[in-house]
Amino acid sequence: MAPAGAKRNILQRLDEGEIVIGDGGFVFALEKRGYVKAGPWTPEAASEHPEAVRQLHREFLRAGSNVMQTFTFYASDDKLENRGNAQRFTGAQINEAACDLAREVANEGDAMVAGGVSQTPSYLSCKSENEVKAIFQKQLDVFVKKNVDFLIAEYFEHVEEAEWAVQVLSTSKKPVCASLCIGPDGDLNGVSPGDCAVRLVKAGANVVGINCHFDPLTCVKTVKMMKEGVERAGLKAHYMVQPLAYHTPDCNCQGFIDLPEFPFALEPRILTRWDMHKYAREAFSAGIRYIGGCCGFEPYHIRAVAEELATERGYLPAASEKHGSWGAGLEMHTKPWVRARARRDYWENLKPASGRPTCPSMSTPDSWGVTKGHADLMQHKEATSQEELKPLFEKAKASH
Repeated sequence: MAPAGAKRNILQRLDEGEIVIGDGGFVFALEKRGYVKAGPWTPEAASEHPEAVRQLHREFLRAGSNVMQTFTFYASDDKLENRGNAQRFTGAQINEAACDLAREVANEGDAMVAGGVSQTPSYLSCKSENEVKAIFQKQLDVFVKKNVDFLIAEYFEHVEEAEWAVQVLSTSKKPVCASLCIGPDGDLNGVSPGDCAVRLVKAGANVVGINCHFDPLTCVKTVKMMKEGVERAGLKAHYMVQPLAYHTPDCNCQGFIDLPEFPFALEPRILTRWDMHKYAREAFSAGIRYIGGCCGFEPYHIRAVAEELATERGYLPAASEKHGSWGAGLEMHTKPWVRARARRDYWENLKPASGRPTCPSMSTPDSWGVTKGHADLMQHKEATSQEELKPLFEKAKASH
C-alpha cells in the first residue's frame, strides 16, 4: 500500500498530459441499492453502512477510476438537517468516515482521494457570504485533517457560491477543482459558461468544468465554452467533465431535475456502455483530461470510458478481464445469432429500442423558473408541512 500523499497529485498528472478518470454517481447508485434516501440525497451511508460505500469505491477502482471521491455530497450540516431530515451523525462524523473509506480503497490501487463540497441550502436561503463560507470551512477542516490529495467544489448552479467555495478550499494549498451543474445557457443567473470559468480560475481553481444535470455531450459542449472563455481571458487551467449517464436532449437550463421522470423514472434514458465510448472520445478530443461521471454512472460506464482511452492511457482496467472488447466475449455464447453480435460495427450502429410503444421519446420539463431568493426555495430545519405542499401540488397540476 502506498502511504497517503506518496502518489503524484492531480496537477502533476494533468501537467504531464495524463488522462485522469473519475468515478460515478454515488448518491444515485446507493439509492438504488437501498442506502441513500431520494429527496435529501445525503451521504450518511458513509457512517451507517460503510461496507456499501467501500464496495462501490472498489468497483469504480476496478473499472478504471483514478479518483476515489469522498462520499460527502451534500454533507454540510445545514443540508443534513434540512426539512426534517433526522440524523444520528454529525456532518464532521460523516465526512471523516467518507475520507477513511476513500483512502482505504485508493491505497489498493493508483488512485487519489478527492474531498468534495457542494451547494448549500444556506445560499439558496440568501444567507451571507461569511455564513456560507463558514459551512465550507467546516468541511475543509476535516479534509485537511484527513489529508485528502485534492479538493472538488462540485454541483453548483450559481457561480457566485462556487467562487466562495473555491476561495475557502484554496486556503488549504491543495489543488482545487471546480465543477458547475450548468449547461450551454450558463448558470441560473445567466452568467455564460465562459465567464463562469474565468471567475472560478480567478478565485483559485486549478481545474474547471461541468458535472451533473446534463448528458455527456451537452456537458462536453459546455466545457468547450468554458475553455474558450479561459483562453480568451489569457488564463490557464485544466478541464474536467463528470456528466449524467442519462440522455437529456429535452432539458432546459435547470437540467434533468426539471424532467417529469426525475428521479424515479429515468431508467429509459440511461446511456449504454457504447454511448460512453463516444463520450470519452469526444471529451478527450475537446482537450478535457479529467473525465468521469455523475448521477446514473455505474462502474460499467466508467469501464467503457477507460476502455475507449486504453491506447492513450497505455493499459486496460482490471474489470476488462471480464469484458471482451466491443462484445468479443459473445464469441463464447451458445446461440449463433448472439455470436454474430461479437463485433464493433454491430454495437456502434445499434439504435436501442425502449420497449415502451406508448411512451414519447421526449418530455416537457416543468420549467418553474425559480432560483435563489424565491420564497419556494427558502429552506428550514422543520419537516415540510402539508400546508406548504398543497400549493405546490396545485401548481404542478396546473402546469400539466
